[in-house]
Amino acid sequence: MHEEFVVQTHLREEFVHITGKVQDAVRRMKLEEGFCVVYVPHTTCGITINENADPDVIADILMGLKRMVPENVSYAHLEGNSPAHIKASLMGSSVLVVVEGGRLVLGTWQGIFLAEFDGPRHRKVIVKGVRT
Repeated sequence: MHEEFVVQTHLREEFVHITGKVQDAVRRMKLEEGFCVVYVPHTTCGITINENADPDVIADILMGLKRMVPENVSYAHLEGNSPAHIKASLMGSSVLVVVEGGRLVLGTWQGIFLAEFDGPRHRKVIVKGVRT
């Protein structure tokens, strides 16, 4: 069983909080106990779990990634978005979340984010549920 939804990003680089949409997908799948995989089938965006209470955390992550992967390097990829590919690889394309009682099991401050590095774009998110 799986569900899909689309996220519209608006900036070149941004984190979009998608926890609510993932929870909605779990509810539609009627997944009570098990886990879900949240996956993006794209090469220039990723998925991550991090703090959703203080937006400065996300700003700091984006700043750190910009320092780690500079734009002004002579990358070989002709499309010009090599930094986006590298950042997406650092984030990863999926996360695994436990589900109990039909709810995502996340820490108090945790949220699920789509990490956009080559926007703005329409991004597909796939949520695959597994019952245990």
